[in-house]
Amino acid sequence: MTYHFVGIKGSGMSPLAQILHDMQLPVQGSDVEKRFFTQQALENKGIPMLPFSADNISEGQTVIASNAYPDDHEELQRARELGVPVYRYHHFLGTFAKNFTSIAVSGSHGKTGTTGMLAHVFKAVQSTSYLVGDGTGKGEQDSRYFLFEACEYRRHFLSYEPDYCIMTNIDFDHPDYFRDIDDVFQAFQQMARQVRRGIIACGEDSLLRKLEADVPITYYGFDDNNEVQARNVKPNAEGTSFDVYIQGDFYESFIIPGYGKHNVLNALSVIAAAHHEEVPVDILKTQLASFPGVQRRFTEKQFGNQILIDDYAHHPVEIKATIEAAKQKYPDKEVVAVFQPHTFSRTETFLEEFANSLQKADTVYLCDIFSSAREHKGNLSITDLQKKIPLSRLITEEDVNCLSEHPSSVLLFMGAGDIQKFQKAYENIG
Repeated sequence: MTYHFVGIKGSGMSPLAQILHDMQLPVQGSDVEKRFFTQQALENKGIPMLPFSADNISEGQTVIASNAYPDDHEELQRARELGVPVYRYHHFLGTFAKNFTSIAVSGSHGKTGTTGMLAHVFKAVQSTSYLVGDGTGKGEQDSRYFLFEACEYRRHFLSYEPDYCIMTNIDFDHPDYFRDIDDVFQAFQQMARQVRRGIIACGEDSLLRKLEADVPITYYGFDDNNEVQARNVKPNAEGTSFDVYIQGDFYESFIIPGYGKHNVLNALSVIAAAHHEEVPVDILKTQLASFPGVQRRFTEKQFGNQILIDDYAHHPVEIKATIEAAKQKYPDKEVVAVFQPHTFSRTETFLEEFANSLQKADTVYLCDIFSSAREHKGNLSITDLQKKIPLSRLITEEDVNCLSEHPSSVLLFMGAGDIQKFQKAYENIG
């Protein structure tokens, strides 16, 4: 039996295909011909990628479909005609996870970085399979653990019943689906009821403090009312150091390569999960210190005298955190934000918040709004955001040479669309 992935280049689909491939299962997939960073790993593993066609579907397959493609997609129609089993990505993942001790990572922000850090720790201790939303997937046939991102969009994470669930925060996002913050909270509340052994939640988040669950909730954060607490947080040349106290008792001192409070909080969640599963503290300490990061999350590159940083930040909270991390790591450099808004609905909903967050940078460039196929554009344009940010400038892929006006600066390319093309265009003229 062959597993055929419809939309194999997706940020969750690609790692899931890699996991099944690593487990010696026949895998192939189809997608658009446009290149995505998530396909590099598929190519490295020799997983076939085909252009969309009904001819890709044949008897004896199991089809796993990305949620980006509707039921009337030609390949899904052919699968139904042939009686081939079809599973949506989140449904298949929910069933798959039951084969292991599973740890889901959910939250409005920070899922990918936290999942990547969690995988880096656990793979050094036990046979571990993991799915990270930056396109990274690893499958082990004898895995004890399965670590994976659990996205709240359209309540897809309600297909999962993990042993543990890390919840990083609850914030209003995906305004094309959720009505308001109360709607988002209700989704997380329902998810909390489905966790089987324990929840690890950020105690700095007021909404997570309101959760009701049938399993113990371990809170982490900076205040004394957290079971897992960071104290003496200090940025330095190597990253960020901090002491950890568990139930008020000193546990260990740690250092992580990242900067910003959000990275410390991510590390605390991983420390809490590792403590639950009795990961030796010396291994935990070593792995956290050596965590290389994940793709498209503060990914740095030296370019002449400039530092280019590629980051997935596409929500005002994430943008603010990314800018603050850049300023903390490079306090003597100008921080230049190059931002591409993602979806018209999100841009319209958070217009004021985007403006406020972006103004934390020293200089702001704005790219045209990345349009999602799932929404209507309406009357909004990038100039509506530009008007709210004094001295901000519009930039196009054909006119990026203005970025050279910022020698020895940090250029933050932020967005969830195809912001990488602007960075590539700039590098090509350098």
